[in-house]
Amino acid sequence: MPSAFSSTSLKKHPGLDEWVSVGEDGRIAIHTGKVDIGQRISTALAIIAAEELDVDMSRIDVIRTVTGEAPDEGITSGSNSMMESGSAVRLASATARAHLLARAADRLGVDIDTLETDDGLIQSRGTNQSVTYQELQGGIPFGLEVDPDIAVKSPGDHRLVGRHIAPLGLSDIVAGKYTYLHDMKMPGMLHARVVRPPHYHARLRGMDEALADRLRDGGIRIVRDGSYLAVAGADEYAVIRAAERLFAGCDWDTADGITQAELFESITGNERISLPVENDGVPQDKPVPPLEEPEGAAHTLNARYDKPYHSHGSIGPSAGAALWQEDGMQVWSHSQGIYFLRSAIAEAFGQDEQFIRIEHVPGAGCYGHNGADDAAFDAALIARALPGTPILLKWTREEEHSWAPYATAMSLKLQASLDADGKVMAWSHESYGDTFSMRPRSGPNMAGAARLLSSRFTENPPPPFVAQPSIARHIGLHRNLDPLYRFPNKRLVKNLVRGLPLRTSALRTLGAFGNVFALESFMDELAEAAGINPVTFRLNHLEDPRGRKVLETLARHIDLTADDERGRGIGFAQYKNLKAYAAVYVELEVNDAAEIVMHRAVLVGDAGEIVDRDGLIAQFDGGFLQAASWAIHEQVTWDRDGITSRDWEGYPILRFDNVPEIETVLIERPGVPFLGAGEAVSGPAGAAIANAVCNATGIRLRRMPFTPDAIRAAALDA
Repeated sequence: MPSAFSSTSLKKHPGLDEWVSVGEDGRIAIHTGKVDIGQRISTALAIIAAEELDVDMSRIDVIRTVTGEAPDEGITSGSNSMMESGSAVRLASATARAHLLARAADRLGVDIDTLETDDGLIQSRGTNQSVTYQELQGGIPFGLEVDPDIAVKSPGDHRLVGRHIAPLGLSDIVAGKYTYLHDMKMPGMLHARVVRPPHYHARLRGMDEALADRLRDGGIRIVRDGSYLAVAGADEYAVIRAAERLFAGCDWDTADGITQAELFESITGNERISLPVENDGVPQDKPVPPLEEPEGAAHTLNARYDKPYHSHGSIGPSAGAALWQEDGMQVWSHSQGIYFLRSAIAEAFGQDEQFIRIEHVPGAGCYGHNGADDAAFDAALIARALPGTPILLKWTREEEHSWAPYATAMSLKLQASLDADGKVMAWSHESYGDTFSMRPRSGPNMAGAARLLSSRFTENPPPPFVAQPSIARHIGLHRNLDPLYRFPNKRLVKNLVRGLPLRTSALRTLGAFGNVFALESFMDELAEAAGINPVTFRLNHLEDPRGRKVLETLARHIDLTADDERGRGIGFAQYKNLKAYAAVYVELEVNDAAEIVMHRAVLVGDAGEIVDRDGLIAQFDGGFLQAASWAIHEQVTWDRDGITSRDWEGYPILRFDNVPEIETVLIERPGVPFLGAGEAVSGPAGAAIANAVCNATGIRLRRMPFTPDAIRAAALDA
């Protein structure tokens, strides 16, 4: 029976050797273009390969991703890794096993149906004849293409898939032996720091040359290119102190500083490009239809929801390393898109892509576009100025919070009309915000280079990149704008707003967090207006059978009608309307200090076939906690002179004392294609918290974060 699994990555990289190889020592190497940033994709791929090849997981090596060597799978993002790389590795491993069995049958002179495999040993039943994968293929390329229709193992034959398996490298992580990019050591290596301007719009007029000479006399190397200024030296602490002293000795032109207009007025009032979204979540280049109220409506509700700028808040700041030599440049980065980064750096330096080799090394994870690419480019700029010298550059906490791109602030305007039976007659949802699509990549007019932070400060910067609306399905600002629910008369509008103050790019879920927060909060408001239980109200508008099962499963694990002082709320979505389904329940209280105290959360998910069970649970649990942190605490703040949320005090995040008891329930789907799960919970979690606060207090919070000040202000307004 042909496989139900497919992979777009295989269309670009059909060769079997691009995915799987057998070493001379008999170990199995798995190659992937997806990088491990803590989501355990390496473990999941190892499980898949070990399962299909009938080998012990200890014999699987998931090879670190390197440009020119690994398949180019674009960016590790969008919850695509299992659907793309996971499916490719499954089909490649099954193809390899079939080929090895055929070779074994020929070598042993037996019928292939008599052969059995066990940990890389192929044996003919009833005989003492056997041969190993190593003997057949060790060090020899397969020279085949992956069979996209190859039969994969049936779920009933699985030994590893869906089991509780420790992640690769766990023992080293626990023992403190794991090596990150920040720990790199190379002969002759110099540490480096960038001397940042006060803010985006500041430019370097000059510096104290006498101070610079004293620093040079002390072994500090100074690199300047226009307004780009950096220092390097053998002693890391001396470099840190030199950067601080040099900044104090600089004369900056601060221009007009950062725009101080009221944020949410700007979001809905600034110039914008507006496009209707139709055809299952695809923007259309045509006029936006007018907002109308249908005749005969029993209720028509309007609401506006807002979310602020969010920082990645990576626990570890970004880092990069580089070595420039005559025959090429080596870059080490924890970027999620090393091929795109290579294109952008090559573009910035006027070099062929093949001149640059980028190796992914684990660093500060971020689930989006944090400072990783920018730090790598910083290291590359300094390495170019100091050829033959390895450079390791680390951002500070202040740099990470102040200079990495943010998730855009958003405003969401919703309107819906209900008939007498409480069914939605018409639906309107408008999303306003800046772009989420500023990852470095090549493009016309050096668009890739322009997206690298430091390029804008060099002597000859590329033309500023002006983002245009993304028009693919469920991408960027309009991700999950189109509801999974079946509503007649849908009016969906994407508004890409110009002139907003802060640098933005991708952060986990992109626009889906804001859109689902608004949509699922509004569903509760509509359910209340209709006098219908929130779960029932959603089911009344949901036809998708897998979505219904997720909601119905959640309902069996919760009680929304319990009579106590706790608030209870739910949220639901299918990420991008094509990835994993998630339903979230939150039980909380709002104490006398107006603080939200979470007690219990139930997460129900359907991500297709479960490969790495513990990894999937970790993705759901982690997504919930991150979303709770966004909802309750997080917002980027600034004034004319720069970012003010520069540390953990200015940018608070969720603490351990407010982590609730979490129960994660997974729907079993053996043999069903993978659905990406990394971002499925976030939007429903934000809405569930808002709905629970309303249930506890009667106060509807429509603007994040839900701080004590915000709750008190809403109570006074009510």
